[in-house]
Amino acid sequence: MKRIYIFLTLLLALLGCTEGVEAQNRFKEFFQRNTPRERKERIRRVVTVTKPDSTMRVDTALLSRTAEVKTTPVAQTDSVTAPATEVKAVEQRPYNPYLNLKLTPVVMDSLVATWNESQNALAFENFFADYIAIDSVAVGSATLPDSVYESRLRALASPIQLPYNPIVKNYINRYTDTRYGTINRIMSLSHYYFPIIEEELLRAGLPVELRAMAIIESALAPTAVSPVGAVGLWQFMPYTGKSYGLEVNSLVDERRDAVLSTRAACQYMRDLYNLYNDWTLAIAAYNCGPGNVNKALARAGADCKTFWDIYYFLPPETRGYVPAFIGASYAFAYHKNHNVEYEPSPLPLATDTITVRRIMHFGQISSTIDLPIEMLRKLNPQYKLDIIPATNKSYTLTLPTQFVSAYIEREEEIFRKDSTFLKEYINPANIDKKRLERGFVYTVKSGDTLSGIANRYRVSVKNLMRWNGLKSANRLRVGQKLRIERGL
Repeated sequence: MKRIYIFLTLLLALLGCTEGVEAQNRFKEFFQRNTPRERKERIRRVVTVTKPDSTMRVDTALLSRTAEVKTTPVAQTDSVTAPATEVKAVEQRPYNPYLNLKLTPVVMDSLVATWNESQNALAFENFFADYIAIDSVAVGSATLPDSVYESRLRALASPIQLPYNPIVKNYINRYTDTRYGTINRIMSLSHYYFPIIEEELLRAGLPVELRAMAIIESALAPTAVSPVGAVGLWQFMPYTGKSYGLEVNSLVDERRDAVLSTRAACQYMRDLYNLYNDWTLAIAAYNCGPGNVNKALARAGADCKTFWDIYYFLPPETRGYVPAFIGASYAFAYHKNHNVEYEPSPLPLATDTITVRRIMHFGQISSTIDLPIEMLRKLNPQYKLDIIPATNKSYTLTLPTQFVSAYIEREEEIFRKDSTFLKEYINPANIDKKRLERGFVYTVKSGDTLSGIANRYRVSVKNLMRWNGLKSANRLRVGQKLRIERGL
């Protein structure tokens, strides 16, 4: 026993810390006031070390409080009795004040949602602080020299060429112009959509800078519709979308699904890059199709290998596509240098998914867990008539994180409401009626103006321009198709 005391005394003295000295004095007092037999019985109760952690309770007669003990390696057994090698006295208090409360899953979801929202917002801001070089040029300077634009684009090290020239400068000026609010809205939506897009790009092994293509395709609007019928963040035509596995029918349009459409766009862009081995040509081909790029290459000559070599042989709209991509990339990275301010994301940054295996209407969910149906539509725009048609296959439903446990707890109650909310859709005529209520295509007639059409269908001119990718409210032509959305 004496040898044990000497060993403990020397080891604790070597620690050289206040806690070690205090524990040493207590052990000394312990050995001086107890008989050999008492010491033998009590030393066995000093501590029990249990894997996998090293937090233990010391005999209250010895220290009278909870202690945190760091031990030296011992033989690998599930539980061993050993003397303490270092005793660090701490107050008895929980690590987190919430841990001793009986929190419901719903409350825990709310805590996780708050944590995720703050983490995502912090990560977004840290990107610009850590990776975007801040130069000494005055923020928002109206007359920046070309050298500043050049150096800023060079600083965006990327496998995609980001050259600077007068054409690119024109698009930079367009995207950094805050008068129309476009860049402000894009920055606000990018909080929600860019993490989704970047994850899929990285998973596919593609440059994350390709995220800017979603800006020039749809301004990050998943319900955007072009005059020729392209839909979604990535503006897929129906045939192209289906060829890359997207479901497009009367009830579901996965071109609007942020995850699935981005996954399809990644496959498409990888195929185009494998074809041309040049990102500028692949990006141009995404806009006008590989057929037009091939014709331009043939007309330009054998020595022409990049977008800029075949610039004048491409369709007029495609000539601005790559410069627009560079301008959008610049505007996103350097928005602070141009005094671009924006509102918080209109969509929750903390979301989770539920697998749905029964046909369901959004109204069943909204009326049960008090989640606004508008939010369900924004998070799940792929369901065109508010119906998840899970009859022969399962579908994904995106919810704000704080509503996930509430949905799970009341899932059966949600399902029981199917007859109430789905009865009107049994009749095909009702489905057509609902489709018209949610959105339809209007054909421009002689004498029509955009403001007149907007007033007629009680929508805003701004939304009409956004839904149809219009850059000017004064350029309508007879026979032009305009998508008019309802309830979005």
